[in-house]
Amino acid sequence: MFVNRVTELELLEKRYASDKAEFFVLYGRRRVGKTELLARFCEGKRSIFFVSDLGSEISLRTALSAAVNTTLFGPNQMNAVYSTWEDLFHALAQAAQTERLVVVLDEFPYLVTAHPPLATILQRVWDQTLKNSQIMLILCGSYIGMMEETVLGYQAPLYGRRTAQYLLEPLQFKDARLFYPSFPLEDQVRAYAIYGGTPAYLHTLQPQQSLKENILDGILSRGSFLYDEVRFVLQQELREPRNYFAILQAIAAGKTRLNEIKLATGIEGATAYLDTLQQLHLVERLVPVTETQPQKSRRGIYRLKDHYLRFWFRYVHPNRSQLERDGAQIILENQVIPEIDHFSSLTFEEVCQQFFWQAGISGKLPFVPTNIGNWWNANEEVDLVVLGENDAILVECKWTSKPVGIDILAELERKAQLVKPELGDRQIRFALCSRSGFTSQLIEDAKRRQDVTLLDLPEIVGKMIFEK
Repeated sequence: MFVNRVTELELLEKRYASDKAEFFVLYGRRRVGKTELLARFCEGKRSIFFVSDLGSEISLRTALSAAVNTTLFGPNQMNAVYSTWEDLFHALAQAAQTERLVVVLDEFPYLVTAHPPLATILQRVWDQTLKNSQIMLILCGSYIGMMEETVLGYQAPLYGRRTAQYLLEPLQFKDARLFYPSFPLEDQVRAYAIYGGTPAYLHTLQPQQSLKENILDGILSRGSFLYDEVRFVLQQELREPRNYFAILQAIAAGKTRLNEIKLATGIEGATAYLDTLQQLHLVERLVPVTETQPQKSRRGIYRLKDHYLRFWFRYVHPNRSQLERDGAQIILENQVIPEIDHFSSLTFEEVCQQFFWQAGISGKLPFVPTNIGNWWNANEEVDLVVLGENDAILVECKWTSKPVGIDILAELERKAQLVKPELGDRQIRFALCSRSGFTSQLIEDAKRRQDVTLLDLPEIVGKMIFEK
């Protein structure tokens, strides 16, 4: 199942149609769907698609030679091996002199690891011949740090050669839910809270089973794809997984401030580890949306960015001993199910945030948002603040089984007075998002006002799906 990626495909197609040499860099974390996206883009095009793996320099050069020769000269020439990387790249340039040729080097960091001078060699051949051809060279990689070091960074050999770059992010809720359309709306949000928007994880879902059955069979059961997934990914991406594990576990346990993380882990150099985790898009640093200098803010907190990472560190990793002794059913019934709505409440805020961004871009709000995020001080917080140049919407997101009443609106209005000094002269409006609807009193009150909007779950999900 290939879902959405319309923006990404349009960008690739635009570069393909440019009638000049293109050097496209696509990167992102593992399992996010980079290979599938590029495979879809290459359909029907004259292309060479090479997926690197761990191996020696000669083995990888032999394999790429075979891929090049098969495309250019037919399968009977696949055994011919180019003696140098320079010869191989020059052959590509020759083949793309008059006709567009797409060359995808997937998992490019593996090639550089096997042969460190490769990036410099490619840079030299690009400057000599490739940039004057009709080639569309696409370098793709999961090792975000290495991609930045070898391709994107200022000191990288290939710096300045790329004509476009794109960080492929996980799918948002409106697209992720297409993997489980038969689930009730509430379970769709819960599923997004657990699996996030990583296509490889979403593909493990069995729509004919309930969400509960999917969690039991696809996550908590030994031998399932997702049971050890986080450990595998971190070991692949990080050189010192132990310290990173400790930091991720601390954040998952609610230690969100730098000092709290240091105390919980005993790692004095935690800042450097956190920087790496942010580069890998596994952790994010959040500041109140009203902050004008986010990097200097002392109000910053850390949060696990990846949904499945949150779930794994909350329910799989701490219970590993019991899960290894066939305790999956016990963990499911005693921990996961009783806590699933509390666990999903943060994700509901994210779904609402995505909704407001989409509504703003689509012209469905009174203004175009410039930023959307949380707000907090030492004692109070507002779930979402939608900022515009001259306007702001304060949003409360309630993932509860009871209808939201007039008291919640009153509380939000009280908090507005705390936020107001940071909003300047912006006109303030209010919005309430609710899983379980609203009381009749609140509905009647909102009808009499121009500054209050009520959004229930079907309305949020429906608008996210049908408004393009």
